[in-house]
Amino acid sequence: MPNTGLVEGVDGKLRCFWHGNKDDYLHYHDTEWGRPVGNDTQLFEKICLEGFQSGLSWLTILRKRENFRAAFAGFDMEKVARFDADDVERLVADAGIIRHRGKINSTINNARRALELRAEFGSLACYFWSHEPSPSQRPASLDGQTVMALAKTDISAAISKDLKKRGWSFVGPTTLYAFMQAMGLVNDHIEGCCVRAEVEELRQNFTRPG
Repeated sequence: MPNTGLVEGVDGKLRCFWHGNKDDYLHYHDTEWGRPVGNDTQLFEKICLEGFQSGLSWLTILRKRENFRAAFAGFDMEKVARFDADDVERLVADAGIIRHRGKINSTINNARRALELRAEFGSLACYFWSHEPSPSQRPASLDGQTVMALAKTDISAAISKDLKKRGWSFVGPTTLYAFMQAMGLVNDHIEGCCVRAEVEELRQNFTRPG
């Protein structure tokens, strides 16, 4: 990996190193990662999938994402919250997803907790975006080394602690920071990445919930 943390693609453009020029990962980097999201279903899906990623690579989850969506009713919180023991056994037997009983049970539990959070704050988006870091809480520059060091932050630790108090599971500080990066609460595209400016413009024009 170059010191800058950037790699050149076949199109000659410089991007963050982590996509490895794999087509599906490259598409995710260019079209999804870091773009601000205010949709509750998308936010719930992402935090659940980040939980499934624990101990694995995001690419593994990304390549199974459509299977996860089919298995978990499109991550409709109300539907998932009604899943019962039969659904757990169905999911444990589903070879298209990660068949980890603890993570499956966690997703169902977190759907119920998400409904409680929505009832209290109006939406998941209002809750999560209320934790958006201020400019003074962000690094002065973002080279590859800096981004790699940002596995978790004080803010992601605080969100993690609060969610755990509310009964959520598989929501550690590292999981929460990866969620923040992906959902656009921060722009961690490395300086010089060909999509960093576009993502920053989207963030500036994004209407914060609440």
